[in-house]
Amino acid sequence: MEDPTATVVEVSSKAKSKWRPQALDTVELEKLASRKLRINAKETMRIAEKLYTQGYISYPRTETNIFPKDLNLTALVEQQTPDPHWGSFARSILERGGPTPRNGNKSDQAHPPIHPTKYTGSLQGDEQRLYEFIVRHFLACCSQDAQGQETTVEIDIAQERFVAHGLVILARNYLDVYPYDRWSDKTLPVYERGSRFQPSTMQMVDGETSPPQLLTEADLIALMEKHGIGTDATHAEHIETIKARMYVGLTPDKRFLPGHLGMGLVEGYDAMGYEMSKPDLRAELEADLKLICEGKKKKCVVLRQQVQKYKQVFIEAVAKAKKLDEALSQYFGEGAEVAQQETIYPAVPEPVRKCPQCNKDMVLKTKKSGGFYLSCMGFPECRTVMWFPDSVLEASRDGSVCPVCRPHPVYRLKFKFKRGSLPPTMPLEFIGCIGGCDETLREILDLRFSRGAPRAGPPASQPSGYLQAGWSSNRTDSSQHNHPQPPGARQTRPLKALAQNQPPPVAAGESNSVVCNCGQEALLLTVRKEGPNQGRQFYKCQGGSCSFFLWANSSHPETGGPPSSSTRHPTISGNHPHGFASPGDDSGGGTSCLCSQATVTRTVQKDGPNKGRQFHTCAKPREQQCGFFQWVDENVAPGTLGAPPWPGGRGKTHGLESRSKRARTSSLDPGSMAKKLRKCSLCHQPGHTRPFCPQNR
Repeated sequence: MEDPTATVVEVSSKAKSKWRPQALDTVELEKLASRKLRINAKETMRIAEKLYTQGYISYPRTETNIFPKDLNLTALVEQQTPDPHWGSFARSILERGGPTPRNGNKSDQAHPPIHPTKYTGSLQGDEQRLYEFIVRHFLACCSQDAQGQETTVEIDIAQERFVAHGLVILARNYLDVYPYDRWSDKTLPVYERGSRFQPSTMQMVDGETSPPQLLTEADLIALMEKHGIGTDATHAEHIETIKARMYVGLTPDKRFLPGHLGMGLVEGYDAMGYEMSKPDLRAELEADLKLICEGKKKKCVVLRQQVQKYKQVFIEAVAKAKKLDEALSQYFGEGAEVAQQETIYPAVPEPVRKCPQCNKDMVLKTKKSGGFYLSCMGFPECRTVMWFPDSVLEASRDGSVCPVCRPHPVYRLKFKFKRGSLPPTMPLEFIGCIGGCDETLREILDLRFSRGAPRAGPPASQPSGYLQAGWSSNRTDSSQHNHPQPPGARQTRPLKALAQNQPPPVAAGESNSVVCNCGQEALLLTVRKEGPNQGRQFYKCQGGSCSFFLWANSSHPETGGPPSSSTRHPTISGNHPHGFASPGDDSGGGTSCLCSQATVTRTVQKDGPNKGRQFHTCAKPREQQCGFFQWVDENVAPGTLGAPPWPGGRGKTHGLESRSKRARTSSLDPGSMAKKLRKCSLCHQPGHTRPFCPQNR
């Protein structure tokens, strides 16, 4: 440079002020806590609400930045004077005439600005940092602006003008208590107009513009407030939502970085024509909600307009959903095409057989907890169901139809069983019929229909008798139909019922002996322990393998004889269509169980309403019983019986269409039917309740 001498052209000086902060509202608290304390908005509000519930600060969710005139600010400042860090500043405010807050221009007419309500020095961690920030902000707001002197010097070098600024702080005021703002001195030498001097260095610095930085949380909250996205109470929630859905992520310096999913959604929505990525729709809704609060709009009008607006956008979005796929494919790649004809589960399950209750289709279904069952399509009017045991791992309908079972068609099922659940000679996967003709499958699955009473309409005719010995029913009365056995069908035998539903049997050949639950003669013992039962005799199991117990002096209420008396009736034979011997087939009047054998008569020994009451049961040992049970005083005349009773039922029989409730009642002892007996909730039999059920013996 030919002439580097500088000439002072102008020297000016003026007063400069740095304004103290305004009263604190929720949005400013979230922004300043994020910027100054590095605490995100969600955590800030969580801590602020905790401080509020503890009584240390005012309500933290407010849009107000104007202190009401009736709020005693002086008392609030006095509460902070004991603190060793800002107590002296609080006292200086009181000495200078009291607090003079700098108010804003917003008020929600509900809550005052955020301020401390009680002094505490016992907080720790982020709670202490946020409380200190709120106190210092409040004291700074009630203080004075910082004052300074700014000097401007303009010089001329080779016909080029240059300007320099300097600052001298005269009074720090609020800056003494508010370290979150900075205002530093920049001293200039003393220059006079017209003076000349030689600059020590002169250099040309290259520079270029830079793109805007990624948004911080404070920046995002400010933009949300500016564009009407959310409210002061929902800003933090919205930010956490976009982070949780991975629309955006955070860089190491806590700035928001859009993710692939977020970019794809924005570009896809914009490609649809509606700028749904812009805040316009949400801002309009928030503005209308404010107008409702102010009484300028009606709720019904806003609701109708907004629903119509969003509905139209939704319809357009669905129609142009492919544009969203195209935008996302740029970040995630092309999606795999799914063949429309491919279906994992059929819309309508394939029928397996007809329901024996309502004659509608029964289909195979899967339980929520795993496993399979056969359910009637008439549910809930018809509640007939067949449960498969947990040993069935897979079950599906096979295309083949059983030629034996009726009503036609009854489809076979393809089963896969759990290892170890079948006899060693049987394969784990095989195809079988559940219609009743497959004796082996019946034994394995313990097949039985559980049927609830239909809600309306008479029951349909009973289709087939193959599984009737294995069905269980909670109906109190029903007409049944028997059909002849189809040609070629092999003779079937009844299913093995649950042994625990029946009283313990009496060993064959014994008439007045007491047997335990194992079917063996019980051991007679005497109580030796001191007490009210000392010397009393009782029966128990000889081997100790069951929990049988009976006092020896528990006599029959009518005879006063031995506690258990068993009578074996003569065997009755007949030509039942399904290979069963029916009590009604013999004119001798005896009772047969489901094994086509004569039953034995037992007496209830357990204390309760049925104590002393007699019943018929299977004569076999307990583990081999067929499940037959019938009260003696409810037994019907031999001429009215047509087939074995239902297992677990009240002596109800099938095979006689004309049998009615009135006919059954007339055949019983009138005294025993004075009123309808209650049913047990355990075995569903009448005449006793759960605590006195024979099953509990």
